[in-house]
Amino acid sequence: MLALLKTIREAIVNWWSEFTLQTKLLAAATLVVSLVMSGLTFWAVNTIQQDARLNDTRFGRDLGLLLAANVAPLIADQNLTEVAQFSQRFYSSTSSVRYMLYADETGKIYFGIPFWEPEVETSLTIERRIELPDNYAADTEKPMVRQHRSPDGEVTDVFVPITADGKHLGVLAIGINPNPAAVISTNFTRDVTIAVFISIWVMVILGGVINALTITKPIKELLVGVKEIAAGNFKQRIGLPLGGELGELILNFNEMAERLERYEEQNIEELTAEKAKLETLVSTIADGAVLIDNHMQVILVNPTAKRIFGWEGAEVVGENVLHNLPSPVQMEIARPLYEMAAGECESAEFRIALTQPIKRTIRILLTTVLDQQRDNVKGIAITVQDITREVELNDAKSQFISNVSHELRTPLFNIKSFIETLHDYGEDLGVEQRKEFLVTVNHETDRLARLVNDVLDLSKLESGRSYHLHGVDLAQAIEQTLRTYQLNARDKGIELIQEVSPNLPLVVGHYDLLLQVLANLVGNGLKFTKAGGKVALRAYQLEPKPNSHTQAPKVRIEISDTGIGIALEDQEAIFDRFFRVENRVHTLEGTGLGLSIVRSIIDKHHSKVHLVSEVGVGTTFWFDLVVFDEEASHVQK
Repeated sequence: MLALLKTIREAIVNWWSEFTLQTKLLAAATLVVSLVMSGLTFWAVNTIQQDARLNDTRFGRDLGLLLAANVAPLIADQNLTEVAQFSQRFYSSTSSVRYMLYADETGKIYFGIPFWEPEVETSLTIERRIELPDNYAADTEKPMVRQHRSPDGEVTDVFVPITADGKHLGVLAIGINPNPAAVISTNFTRDVTIAVFISIWVMVILGGVINALTITKPIKELLVGVKEIAAGNFKQRIGLPLGGELGELILNFNEMAERLERYEEQNIEELTAEKAKLETLVSTIADGAVLIDNHMQVILVNPTAKRIFGWEGAEVVGENVLHNLPSPVQMEIARPLYEMAAGECESAEFRIALTQPIKRTIRILLTTVLDQQRDNVKGIAITVQDITREVELNDAKSQFISNVSHELRTPLFNIKSFIETLHDYGEDLGVEQRKEFLVTVNHETDRLARLVNDVLDLSKLESGRSYHLHGVDLAQAIEQTLRTYQLNARDKGIELIQEVSPNLPLVVGHYDLLLQVLANLVGNGLKFTKAGGKVALRAYQLEPKPNSHTQAPKVRIEISDTGIGIALEDQEAIFDRFFRVENRVHTLEGTGLGLSIVRSIIDKHHSKVHLVSEVGVGTTFWFDLVVFDEEASHVQK
């Protein structure tokens, strides 16, 4: 039973929820109006009943007084037969009297109308008494009136005392039937009111059901459909078979959804392709790119930005960009990002030095992304450029200019000083002094020329100029180099050693550049080797490594000396511009550009210079060159 009641209650709640607010308000207004009208009707019915009851009371009291006055002399004379006949005639002549009872002063009934045969038979054995009201006074002459309800309506009971010559003879009880016209009118009014009340609510309920089925439900279906369309679900359809304006509205809605679906299908591939192109473009650009929305959430990030910020193993899309940036970057750009999101500025630029994940210098450009009307900020584009190499080159450029200026200033100052001395005091100087001054000027001029030539050579090598590499005979280049430095070695008492493998193959290279490399390395060896030392120049073909069929054969060139050697802490910087060992030992002069030129030339040959050195023992420089393949060269041509 409880389950059934619960089911009914849920059904009613669901049914009620189907109605719109307007329908609910209409039902509430109908309920209030129907209750007010019903209340007024029942108040009118109650007023009519009260008036009828009052009339019945007056009529009963007057009738009781009249009967009591007529029968009192007969009862006083004990002429009960006449009393009975009078009462019978009176009872038969009117329908208003329901009953008439006569009782003596003790309340014992001795005559009553109507009476039936069974009552006559039992009248000798049954003693009946009239129940007088509690507040009835036997000595009063005013009748007592009350009402009681019977199946035929309310009956008015009138108790009239019977007195004759001041003597109380008993009580006459008369029952007065209700007024038939009043009863019929009251019942009719009540029935009509109930019927009208029920009819109104039946009509309201039927109207609500019809409204829910024909208006509310389609409108709700349309509302759901519109929400689905707004959410991007263009497959939504409404299948209610309705006619009229609602049917036409549903038909137009379905046509709109179908057109949107076709449009989406036609453009989805194009949109996907454009998105893929954009993502590919962003992912392949050299600079880092991060796109965020107004709430600092990452929308798009390319691999370069992930590498710079160390995001390779993290999923940052959808996360707050400020929570994932390195601390120096976060501190610099946090406030400008919020200002740009609020539309207070359109762009900003920062230069930040990072230590994590690796040491580098970056430039960050912030640019707002505006809508088509360029009124609202839709997001912020963060461009990240790794300018570490640029910073290093600028620093190297500044250092290079400073070093060149310093190196040029020293010989120029010496040349100027000695020339001025010769010009001002030439006649006062002896022949030997003037000759010494001129030798010094000549030496400083040679030094200046070497410096300028080295700077020009290094500038050419680093300018990006391409050199055509072909087959080079290393044996010839080595022999020319040793021949050039033979006299210099003899003057310093240093032995030059040549160890070149017989039948050495040609190597891929540029003859003049390789000759410059050999000259610089042999010259350095002679410069830093004391008398009695040795400088050796070796060239031999390397044995191929096992399981290296694809690697081209190579020739190794070594330049060794027994000079002062290079300290371990200097070996990393020995190839830097203007770095000179004499800066540490304060013995020999040089431009400090020779090994930089060597490294640049070997880089042009797609190889690398290595060194092994020990202070006081000597130094060995070596590099490898690829063997020249004449057949492959002809094929390429």
